Amino acid sequence: MKKLKKAYPLFLLLIFVIFTGLYINESIQKTDVEIKGYFQIYFTALIIIVAMMSLIWLLSIYLKNVSIVDPFWGFVFVITGIYYFLNTEHITPRKIIALLLLTIWGLRLTSYLLIRNWHKPEDFRYQQFRKDFGAKRYWWFSFFQVFLLQGILLWIISVPILSIHYFSTEKELNFIDYMAIVTWIIGFIFEVFGDYQLMKFKSKPENKGKLLTTGLWKYTRHPNYFGDAAIWWSFGLFCIAAESYVPLIGCLVMTLLLLKVSGVSLLEQTLKKTKPGYQNYIDKTSSFFPWFPKKIIK
Repeated sequence: MKKLKKAYPLFLLLIFVIFTGLYINESIQKTDVEIKGYFQIYFTALIIIVAMMSLIWLLSIYLKNVSIVDPFWGFVFVITGIYYFLNTEHITPRKIIALLLLTIWGLRLTSYLLIRNWHKPEDFRYQQFRKDFGAKRYWWFSFFQVFLLQGILLWIISVPILSIHYFSTEKELNFIDYMAIVTWIIGFIFEVFGDYQLMKFKSKPENKGKLLTTGLWKYTRHPNYFGDAAIWWSFGLFCIAAESYVPLIGCLVMTLLLLKVSGVSLLEQTLKKTKPGYQNYIDKTSSFFPWFPKKIIK
């Protein structure tokens, strides 16, 4: 946990430097008017995102539960996407479809997490942070360590959404657009059914302390995280269809977060300690990308 806290600022700084450098390089190929308009929308979005995260932070103080940030992750993306849509020119099929898919993903995630976390104590991650930093000062420290940090990450990750809306001028979809739609559908199936299967499994008292190793969980230990990543790479494909490539770094950041920061890596550290037989599950089941289980020879 301590290593994770130290890695957050360095990770954020590295992503920001790379992102800025690449975008300056791509900006050379665009007109001054295009770039000025693009970054005006993008940095205004940062203000909107920080304002929304600040309101959620105030709600967390009232509830004394930082976990409230998790359900609103998807909702803030939806509001940001709507802002991008309304502040860019040209109403095209790609823009409409991308906004619709983002809205479905974001509202589904928000509603699912609200239902799952309702009347439950604060997530173990934030309880540990509260313990490490001190309960008396964590109410204000959490703004910087959780809400502001997640807001900036959300802003960086949202850049493919802006690029879809800003650079889409074609009136017809192309082959890459259809690839994006198929990728989104695959990701959504894995995320939704992965969450549903896990929720149904946990709802049965006889499964307490046991591992879910059937359904989609037979082919990947984290079908919901894989689905989430696939959905964001579908937005990356929409970017490619719009001939905008550097914003793919937003998809990369989301994938890295899911794999190395707050998703797979952090969760598995806990599961190894709390779930008997998890090592055996690791040995035979793919960590992220779905694949057939390995046959363990004894």
